[in-house]
Amino acid sequence: MTAQTTPTLSGAGGGFRGLLEKWGLPAPLLFGYVGLLLFMIGDGVESGFIAPFMADHGAGTDIRASYVITVYGVAVMLASWLSGALSELWGPRRVMMLGLAIWLVFDVLFLAIAVSGESYALMMVFYGIRGLGYPMFAFGFLVWITAVAPIARLGAAVGWFYFAFTGGLPTLGSLVASFTNPIFGHYGTLWLSIGILGLGGLVCLLGVRERTGFQRLAPPDVKPVQSLVSSVSIAWKKPQVGLGMIARVINTAPEFGMLVFFPTIFAHQIGFGEARWLLLVSVIYGTNIVFNLIFGVVSDKIGWRTTIFWFGAVGCAVSILLLYFVPLALGADYYWVALLVGALYGATLAGFVPISALLPSLAPENKGGAMALLNLGAGAATFVGPAIVSLFLGPAGAAGVVIIFSALYVVAAVIVRFLELPEATEEALAKDANLQTVTEETAQETDQEADQEVRAPR
Repeated sequence: MTAQTTPTLSGAGGGFRGLLEKWGLPAPLLFGYVGLLLFMIGDGVESGFIAPFMADHGAGTDIRASYVITVYGVAVMLASWLSGALSELWGPRRVMMLGLAIWLVFDVLFLAIAVSGESYALMMVFYGIRGLGYPMFAFGFLVWITAVAPIARLGAAVGWFYFAFTGGLPTLGSLVASFTNPIFGHYGTLWLSIGILGLGGLVCLLGVRERTGFQRLAPPDVKPVQSLVSSVSIAWKKPQVGLGMIARVINTAPEFGMLVFFPTIFAHQIGFGEARWLLLVSVIYGTNIVFNLIFGVVSDKIGWRTTIFWFGAVGCAVSILLLYFVPLALGADYYWVALLVGALYGATLAGFVPISALLPSLAPENKGGAMALLNLGAGAATFVGPAIVSLFLGPAGAAGVVIIFSALYVVAAVIVRFLELPEATEEALAKDANLQTVTEETAQETDQEADQEVRAPR
């Protein structure tokens, strides 16, 4: 899989397409981003209440519910790796179709059979298998993006991906739930989420006609087993890619972990209530989606590694401590302060966005393998976060778990210092940036000449 190094998608002709390209969004993939947003809204509806919902419908306790979510995370981790490896063999679009089908089928089984019958065993099976669905859809599309976007705009392109991804999970998803839960209840809201997600899948798969994602990305002579093995072996053949994967795990592990036990603490222990907790979640990730774009663009200017180190790792190490300890110390009367520290965490979380551009660029000769490992890290986060909660919530308490999360971000900061782009990649970045600049200047000159022609007296 190779990223473009020519400005063929730069939209020199101006107009809406040119505007999208100027913002770093590949115009042929526009409907993919829109569909991904809707898909992740459907997936994210449950994020603010699924653990207590499971506890009340068969799991029994929050800790038993966290075991179900941990199994789900294992499935997500496996599917995240497969999304990159299989996209190389089948093409991203086919992988996305498979992910959509898995999510829809097993979520219906989860709601209609496991939840209705309050069966803990079936809950674990159906909800766990459903975890294979969203990574194949979402991260399959991320592979598609990295195959199409020019390397000098790759930071912005993946910034738009995470704008759509976190815009749905959990930002707008939680916001939708805050309105629908009082009307339909938790169970009805979960059924509604299926319709939203299905609509997003159709918009993406039917709306995007860009042909790269319709075909395999690996060379014709690469066999399936060889492709799968190379997507793992790159971790020790290219140790920096392996380290980058660990940093990607740390990026969102605390995010998924805190959603297991924060709802109970913020809604009941602090006293915000469910509605204000869901609004806080929306503020955290609403801020996050804005800064996903900001840091995506900024990282193309100041460097991907610099952005991840200062704004991502160091920033999150501080902000996650503030997110927990400040509201706990001040209490329910200072809800506005909780919104502020929540927004800070959301902003710093976005500082990790360029890692999706950095990792495949560390191995330009095997971008597919690097993407598979990157996606494995993203999926592993959904397992590692809840697993840390399962292991340490009892002995260390909520405060201890949050401190562990902060320490992990410090580890990520150390890792990022060791990630250096190959010289060939640096040269390609510089060359592509120059080509983009020349194209933009040509487009501006063309627009100015056209404007002068219109204004000239006749």
